[in-house]
Amino acid sequence: MPALDPVPALDLRICPACGDRADLPRVEGAVLECVLCGHRWPFRRLPLFALTGPSGAGKSTVGPALAARLAGDAVVLEQDVLWTGALRDDTQAFRAAWLRMAAMLHQNGRPVVLCGTVAPQELGPLPERAFFSDVHYLALVAGDAALRKRLRARPAWREWDEPRIDEMLEFNQRIRTQVPHLDTTVASLDDVVTRVEKWVRSNLTASRPAGVV
Repeated sequence: MPALDPVPALDLRICPACGDRADLPRVEGAVLECVLCGHRWPFRRLPLFALTGPSGAGKSTVGPALAARLAGDAVVLEQDVLWTGALRDDTQAFRAAWLRMAAMLHQNGRPVVLCGTVAPQELGPLPERAFFSDVHYLALVAGDAALRKRLRARPAWREWDEPRIDEMLEFNQRIRTQVPHLDTTVASLDDVVTRVEKWVRSNLTASRPAGVV
């Protein structure tokens, strides 16, 4: 059987020509270059959407409705699905795994909206950040009293004791100063979903090259 031409791997760290795996991807525009053999190949470099904010602010509630609104245009994913096993002991590996997963999904032509508690300083330094044209952040937040009440009402298996709630309230205040935010304290679900959908679509339009529909 004749040798096949190099075909890009879905895992963007792996060179399709020599099979080397890059710990530090070399990216120029929407082209990857193998550090070992110099092979270059194009990939889809799409924007990533990080719907962040403290636990209890509404990300998991908004997610399903947002997925229905964006069907066919973007993929909405819940970050906590990978918060398991060894990844719970290594938050950097957890973030990196999600970036590789999102980049893999992007090769199917659909941008990813990742719902989970994350701050820009946690994704920005990771080597996998190079796979994305941009990372757009929007935080869902809530008043401290409302947030504390919501977290206290969660089932016991989620382990929301008072010290952990206090930590989340600190994040609730901190993320407001870092990224654009939307307060869900009294807003209706439909209003929040509509505004998040508008945020995604406006940034998709802004990132789309001229002439591309």
